[in-house]
Amino acid sequence: MTGCQGELANKEFKLYIEDKEGNVIRDEKVKAPSNGFIDLWLPRDKSYQVKIEYDGKKAESDISTFKDDPTCITTMQLM
Repeated sequence: MTGCQGELANKEFKLYIEDKEGNVIRDEKVKAPSNGFIDLWLPRDKSYQVKIEYDGKKAESDISTFKDDPTCITTMQLM
């Protein structure tokens, strides 16, 4: 059996998500589970700006939830 393991398992992140209309979807601290990944459930057929902060580092990305968009985003890197 194989699987993926995120680097910051069980760590707390600052999460901010806004849609393209400027509506704040989430603005909270979340804790990554033992696999190191944060699960996000967002409404379909929309575009979002996602910001994650941890230990003084930030990652930002535009993501969307349209039919052919990926459902697993693993490219956000804290810098």
